[in-house]
Amino acid sequence: MKYSAGNAEELKDKFWHELAGSSYVMLQLDGDPAGAAPMTASLDKHADSEIWFFTARDSRWARQGAATACYTSKGHDLFARFTGTLTEETDKARLDKQWSNFVEAWFPGGKTDPNLLFLRMDLGDAEIWSGELGALATAKMALGLNVRDEVAGKHVETAL
Repeated sequence: MKYSAGNAEELKDKFWHELAGSSYVMLQLDGDPAGAAPMTASLDKHADSEIWFFTARDSRWARQGAATACYTSKGHDLFARFTGTLTEETDKARLDKQWSNFVEAWFPGGKTDPNLLFLRMDLGDAEIWSGELGALATAKMALGLNVRDEVAGKHVETAL
């Protein structure tokens, strides 16, 4: 069973909220599935179909293209897998907006560091799972009882 249309939007909103609180994802190029590695997603609260990444021009992501990211919230109560396309972001205003001291720590040459590659991920489809079980389901699990009914309907396939 999947979320209804109304609940799907709630789960999607929860995904964006959780990602803003902990923006680490496992990112891979679809053409290099063994190359998944942790990356920090740079978000804009007004952009819900794009995520940005700062990386090096000699990194695996410099090839760009179709990509997949996996996400687990801090509390392990939300999981997501989403797809998109990585391309170089050339908008200087966007670079300024997403830039932070944390990024500068990786690029001592600043925004003009020759090895800096600023990528935009135009988002496609996603699957989002809610891991919230509640007290009753948790107690049932601790006793080894069936919790399948409690987890049914905590999943949505959607476009981000």
